[in-house]
Amino acid sequence: MAYLGAAYLWVKAAHVIFVIFLMAGLFMIPRFFVYHQETAPGSPEDRKWVERETRLLKIILNPSLVLVWIFGLMLMVEIGAWNFGWFHLKLLFVLGLSAYHGWIAGYAKKLAKGQRPLSDKQLRMMNEIPGVAAAIIVIAVIVKPF
Repeated sequence: MAYLGAAYLWVKAAHVIFVIFLMAGLFMIPRFFVYHQETAPGSPEDRKWVERETRLLKIILNPSLVLVWIFGLMLMVEIGAWNFGWFHLKLLFVLGLSAYHGWIAGYAKKLAKGQRPLSDKQLRMMNEIPGVAAAIIVIAVIVKPF
């Protein structure tokens, strides 16, 4: 263990920083989808929303997710996280957020094609997923209930 040495706190800080970026994007993009869905497919406004969503995914969400995983795996190995029950709960919800990110990317592609499979209300409900997951993850990591 202790392979990170003095870099441990830097890796931990980087992990938290990219979690913040990821969560900001995961809160933001469903709101984009709600506004995007109100536009006519193929309209100039539709194309602007496609560009905004693509940029948010490529510049913030995708790189942040990758870096969160890299730094998180480094921390997992460093502290021997597999031995802790709280870590299993955290990992479950991190996997869920990663799947949610995949759903977000897929839904952005559908909107870009002019498809509008979900209602505004459904998208607003989807916007609650990252908040609930973040609350559970923070409680698991800070409180360590088991």
